[in-house]
Amino acid sequence: MEDQVVLVDCPRDAIQGLHHFIATDKKVKHINRLIESGLFDVIDFGSFVSPKAVPQLADTKDVLAGVVKDDRVKLLAIVANLRGVQDAVQEEKIDLIGYPFSISETFQLRNTNRGLEESYRQLKEMKALADAYGKVLVVYISMAFGNPYNDPWSAVLVEEWIDKLMQLGITEFSLADTTSEANAAQITDLFGLVRTRYPQLAVGAHFHAKREDSLAKVRAAYDAGCRKFEGALLGYGGCPFAKDDLVGNIPSEILLDLFGRGSLTERARLEDSFRQMIL
Repeated sequence: MEDQVVLVDCPRDAIQGLHHFIATDKKVKHINRLIESGLFDVIDFGSFVSPKAVPQLADTKDVLAGVVKDDRVKLLAIVANLRGVQDAVQEEKIDLIGYPFSISETFQLRNTNRGLEESYRQLKEMKALADAYGKVLVVYISMAFGNPYNDPWSAVLVEEWIDKLMQLGITEFSLADTTSEANAAQITDLFGLVRTRYPQLAVGAHFHAKREDSLAKVRAAYDAGCRKFEGALLGYGGCPFAKDDLVGNIPSEILLDLFGRGSLTERARLEDSFRQMIL
């Protein structure tokens, strides 16, 4: 099932909600191990956000300094505002800058302290700055499959926002199910719709799900044309601004198994590396 699939491991997402601070050298060691493995195309390694908002990621710049860059593996950093982009573009090792754009007004306010319209206006500046420094801006359509806040949602709304974001020149997206609202049928329908209407765009999948539901969700997206998938080892993670009962990421080991990357021994070593980091 490889078929030019792009796999992303997200240690940043995996650890951002953990309360105990993980030493910088442990983060560096694990991220370098991920890069050395060659099993992932992209590593979501850190985030340029306020250290008060996410204390675990306060050392992102120091972590990056210790990372041994391999041009075969792209590094992605998440930002929450223009200031974050200004910091990220200064770092030569960073290839991709990710911005979470929620189509739920409630979650966008919780996650970035800005509403949808203000966030959209800021994205124009973010895109221009990323382009000037040769970085690719990836927009995560958060709450793409619904939300727990009773905010409006529909597939049409997803299309409307993609249309608007395309007008800014954005060509890389990820449909994110931050609070695990989607089932396999919804995933098939939405990815099928998006892939049919926007064949020129690169559209990935960032799902949060229980382990027992993960494989079905990934298969549903793949069958609908998705070829980029994000996960985290052992299924750790969740957005601390979404809701109290965090739902973990798709386990990266499930992605590696499904798409035939690495041996069982190699996957076990990465899992052990992650455990050693979070101890």
